[in-house]
Amino acid sequence: MKYFIDTANLDQIKEANDLGILDGVTTNPTLMAKEGIKGEEAVFNHYKTICEIVKNGDVSAEVTAIDFQGIINQGKKLAAIHKNIVVKVPMIAEGVKAIKWFTDNNIRTNCTLIFSAGQAMIAAKAGAAYVSPFIGRIDDSGWDGLELIQQIANIFAIQNIKTEILAASIRNSLHIIRCAEAGANVCTCPLDSIVGLTKHPLTDIGLAKFMQDAKKFE
Repeated sequence: MKYFIDTANLDQIKEANDLGILDGVTTNPTLMAKEGIKGEEAVFNHYKTICEIVKNGDVSAEVTAIDFQGIINQGKKLAAIHKNIVVKVPMIAEGVKAIKWFTDNNIRTNCTLIFSAGQAMIAAKAGAAYVSPFIGRIDDSGWDGLELIQQIANIFAIQNIKTEILAASIRNSLHIIRCAEAGANVCTCPLDSIVGLTKHPLTDIGLAKFMQDAKKFE
């Protein structure tokens, strides 16, 4: 499974990249605003910097338009920033039409705000490189987000669909493990959730014992 970090914070991206396991980055207008990035030029420069940090990893850059032509216009500009940019398009009818246009014009896409298997199937049919089910938000609504990941993975396997399942709205380290078990190809996570995978209380206890014993040989 691939590990993406879900942020626009450059320090967090660098920290995740330094772990040696980072495969990509996802962002959105909310995350950009959180970092104080405003205006098209500033946003585009920020995306370019992110691409330079991650180097070979995909970076999802989200459009803000919701009409077909607006999505196309914004998507073309975003794709021109760097070869690793994947245009992030919302799961709406106009977005599906845009995904098909991007596919026909060799621009990769990530269909975001997926909350059902049907939505994932339609986005994949249009040629999306990634579909992003928001499992945390599904859990918040009283349903099982992980069950959706498993359902999409099963359908894609049966139908031999190559679109990758990018599990989004990850809330904790356990979510990452469960997404891997359910068949997600990618998890996009906050830095804390990724770093959390390196930790276990028994590791801390064992390391403390090793360090204590090591002092006996000094």
